[in-house]
Amino acid sequence: MVGLPYDCLANPLGAVRLTFEKAVASGYDPAVLQGKDWGAAELFRQFLSDDDYLSQVPMLSPSTLKWVLPNSLVRFRGMIQDMLGNEFYVGAYKNGDTWRTNKFADASHSPMQTSLDMQIWERHLLYCIPVPGQNVWAESSQEAVRYPQTNLISLQRDKRPREDEGIMGDVDMMEFDANEDSQNSKKMREDDSSLEPLPMPQTLSVGTFSNLSLVPDTDRNTFSCLVKMYDTAESEIKLNDIFEFVGILTYDSELPENRVDNDEFTQSICEDELVHMPPSKVPRIHCITHRKLAANDFLSGPALELMPNTAKELREALMGHLTTVLGNDRVAAQYMLLHLLSRVHTRVDSVAVGKFSLNLTCLNKESMPVFGNNLKLAIESLLPLTRTLPITINYLNTISLTPKKDYNTNRLAFGFLQLAEGSHLTIDETQLQAGTLNATGVDNARVLKSLIESQMVEYDFTYYKMEMPVDVQLLILSEGKSHILPGDLILPLRPSSAEAPLTVDEDILKAWRWYLGTMKSLSHSIDPDMQKVVEDDLVAARRADRSLGSMEFSRLLTMGRLVSISFGESHLSKEHWQMVKELETIRKERLDEKV
Repeated sequence: MVGLPYDCLANPLGAVRLTFEKAVASGYDPAVLQGKDWGAAELFRQFLSDDDYLSQVPMLSPSTLKWVLPNSLVRFRGMIQDMLGNEFYVGAYKNGDTWRTNKFADASHSPMQTSLDMQIWERHLLYCIPVPGQNVWAESSQEAVRYPQTNLISLQRDKRPREDEGIMGDVDMMEFDANEDSQNSKKMREDDSSLEPLPMPQTLSVGTFSNLSLVPDTDRNTFSCLVKMYDTAESEIKLNDIFEFVGILTYDSELPENRVDNDEFTQSICEDELVHMPPSKVPRIHCITHRKLAANDFLSGPALELMPNTAKELREALMGHLTTVLGNDRVAAQYMLLHLLSRVHTRVDSVAVGKFSLNLTCLNKESMPVFGNNLKLAIESLLPLTRTLPITINYLNTISLTPKKDYNTNRLAFGFLQLAEGSHLTIDETQLQAGTLNATGVDNARVLKSLIESQMVEYDFTYYKMEMPVDVQLLILSEGKSHILPGDLILPLRPSSAEAPLTVDEDILKAWRWYLGTMKSLSHSIDPDMQKVVEDDLVAARRADRSLGSMEFSRLLTMGRLVSISFGESHLSKEHWQMVKELETIRKERLDEKV
């Protein structure tokens, strides 16, 4: 008995079909199990569990697409921008007395005739785009220069005598007889030598995919993928989730868009999707395995050990950097750090608990190129997903910020506010001048207000509107208090110098990124004794100022949580609660000075 050398990287379809044939021979019935995994997905999961093999799988991008071979294994990181429904496809059929499968493929590897044995299976269609606002440093570091060489080796290996086939022999997921090994290895190479186009699958969604202009204008040349999902419950995926997909690439830049297909079965089962979303423009990935990503998954570098001293040292270093960026305003740096650590950690009715939007004021056209630009660059260097929205009357009156359903194409048109969880959005209001908002402008202002107040974004489906919960950090930069965008907290900036921040070493930046990501995810609680102290202080504050309400108290508790986790602590202490009160005293003094 010897191990079968599955070439999961260069010829994944061969591995899929060989495992299918083995499963059928062992009693797997395609007519009964309706496409349920027969072991192929587990084969690839075990293959990818080895970091050495995973590192050889190319990360699909505009640059790698130029050399990655069709029908090879690829990875793609993206956000689900639209869910296109389900589609039927010919999953299994008989070629004579032998069962064949088309799972994970757009083409049949042997002649296929309509018959009663033909099995129609189902898969999900996802339209995925590069994650909006993903910064350059957050691009996957595993896109190595050795990939082209890896594919060339795979090509050359197929032309060598079979004694070299043992290169992949250590991927021994199943065992076969030596004679069986010889025959199957030959079949695995021959299977893909002649691919017959499949009858195009039938999409359950009404309409077409005709308008590619609906793709958002991202930083990476509107690169997008049509991901086909198998063996995945719809409840596991949702709009705006970020995933890393590993699957089989289908892409042909020379494939004619207007293909004439005389096959009667093809015409009866569906429309020709090549016309509406051609593989020459939008690559397909037949997903074999996937994992959901959070913003922290875009961080690179070794994780540090979470120790109190480590957190305090990193906090102080980062505070020094933010203080310099903000013109030596250490109070503003304190609030900025809390803002960068904030997240929505729970929802109570319509209240997003944990949000901490910050409105920095006293910024104008003269100071924005200095402090505004320095702050923008600093945030981009620290957080993986950041976007900036410059607000003007003309912009609000002409651009739709929310995603909108286009029923002519049955597509969800991208809107600027369609953001992934954990994104940071800076709204620049310093260019805003007096003017009149039209209906579109009023609607955009209302949508932005809803985003800030309740962390909800409204999606326009023409006949109705639906609010979608989000978790986006919001920073508003303005000259005076923003009347359009009321932040949770207003802080006048008080810079005392305009020194340019020093260039920060990349290793230090990685440590700060780790600090922000790790501290943000810490759990937090208030011990009973400390809870009594907080309650007494809030009661005293209410007696002194009757205008204080539940929202102000909620904000103070949020600040207490953020101050604690900024030191790496999971419980609120008297020291940290005192810091909150002192910061708020200074902030209110600044607001009184401004008035």
